[in-house]
Amino acid sequence: MAGTEGVEIRGPVEGKAKEIVTDGAVAFVAGLHREFDKTRQVLLEARRARRSKLTEGESLDFLPETESVRQGDWSVTQPPHDLQDRRVEITGPTDRKMVINALNSGASGFMADFEDSNSPTWSNLVSGQANLIDAIERTIDFSSVEGKEYRLHEDVATLLVRPRGWHLPEKHVVVDGEVMSGSLFDFGLFFFHNARRLLERGSGPYFYLPKMESHLEARLWNDVFDLAQDALGVPSGSVKATVLIETVPAAFEMEEILYELRDHSAGLNAGRWDYMFSMIKCHRTRPEFVLPDRNSVTMTQPFMRAYTELLVKSCHKRGAHAMGGMAAFIPSRKNLEINDKALAKVTDDKKREATDGFDGTWVAHPDLVEIATEEFDGVLGGRSNQVDRQRDDVSVTAEDLLNVKATEGDITEEGLRNDVNVGIQYISSWLRGNGAAAIYNLMEDAATAEIARSQVWQWVHHGVRLESGTQVTESLVREISRDELDKVRQEVGDEFFYNEGRPDESRELFEQVALSEDFVEFLTIPAYERLD
Repeated sequence: MAGTEGVEIRGPVEGKAKEIVTDGAVAFVAGLHREFDKTRQVLLEARRARRSKLTEGESLDFLPETESVRQGDWSVTQPPHDLQDRRVEITGPTDRKMVINALNSGASGFMADFEDSNSPTWSNLVSGQANLIDAIERTIDFSSVEGKEYRLHEDVATLLVRPRGWHLPEKHVVVDGEVMSGSLFDFGLFFFHNARRLLERGSGPYFYLPKMESHLEARLWNDVFDLAQDALGVPSGSVKATVLIETVPAAFEMEEILYELRDHSAGLNAGRWDYMFSMIKCHRTRPEFVLPDRNSVTMTQPFMRAYTELLVKSCHKRGAHAMGGMAAFIPSRKNLEINDKALAKVTDDKKREATDGFDGTWVAHPDLVEIATEEFDGVLGGRSNQVDRQRDDVSVTAEDLLNVKATEGDITEEGLRNDVNVGIQYISSWLRGNGAAAIYNLMEDAATAEIARSQVWQWVHHGVRLESGTQVTESLVREISRDELDKVRQEVGDEFFYNEGRPDESRELFEQVALSEDFVEFLTIPAYERLD
């Protein structure tokens, strides 16, 4: 692969960064970019073209040109030993304390996240890579300001890593005059430093792949894996990847995505929050796709149930794991009433997933690991998974996947205010370098913030009326944003609010992505311009 000539690093390479941003690593990631970025750009343009057709009234359907794949007799390769039992995985960013707590949580796996729960500052990205190396080497430790010491237990969760999606850039690395792909940067650094390291320890380079919209995007990832393995002399098929089905177009290509990655596939995951966001984004001009308050859009709503049941059937048909969605609740240390109600919902959600045939699920907090594990233990017993449960009883049509109009729920002032409040607070957190924000006992990340701002955009542009009869207008949203910002100020205090919270900038950015005439593709794209 090509060397470092033509590569400009615009972030500081000092301290731990010197161990990550080495000449060899830079040459490796630059080589990936040179080989694959043109294809990435073509696929991103194809996304935009398809989305334009959907907003003009075209409907998604299963692809006729790939029917032979759906009808064919094939399966993915069997998972390695440490990916056979995945009943509960915990997710979170790669800061040092989080990595230790997640690996020690008792979960089967830990998805270390460079994407939705990470604010992609140069410091976060580089220190996160260093933290993962230390975790693999089992040298990681952390001391809190209170003097508490954190170290790894003897038995820890299996490590999986989520790079950024195909759409995101890494502005601190410029290759031949082009800003580098964030996905290739995150993947490449981790693979370069850790692929052999993990294999020597009896594991492997395992990944989660976000935001894909087609099987051709999965094919690109497969090509990246093949080249990366060959370039470093890593055995073919060592990479294992679980794809998040979190866009509506991808839901129509589940089997094709598994097929493209079949030698590297570790299954599919139901990325529920981004899926709701994608449903709005793909059909934003169409009134039949208007959603009620986000808290009303549960997994039992018809279009969400169709999507998850099809995912389980598609995975098990091909011998792949089906992973359930996120439980984002953060237990309260003070309010037991909140805990009791929320934990009952988490229990019901995980029981439904296990009963439906999922092989595992996600949680955002260590205190939820035991609850989720109990529900999957109750169904799996001593088995590692339930891939043998084929779900031949499931039959899902295109109409079922798109049946948003059957969604029950109201559009309320409370829901509107919550969207505005959470959107502003999350952007404030993200701009301060924290992509996993605890807000009102929920772990909010970029996906949940995207739902919040896209709902507001949808309601304004369709002129919907609240349950009270009030029409949702741009002026109403701006009035509410001022009210909610003042509410946040009272909750967090003036000193933090004015000195660190970046309140006016956060509200301005929220209003930009929620009220602009043209729908902003991802809020993180304009927000990224404001990061150092």
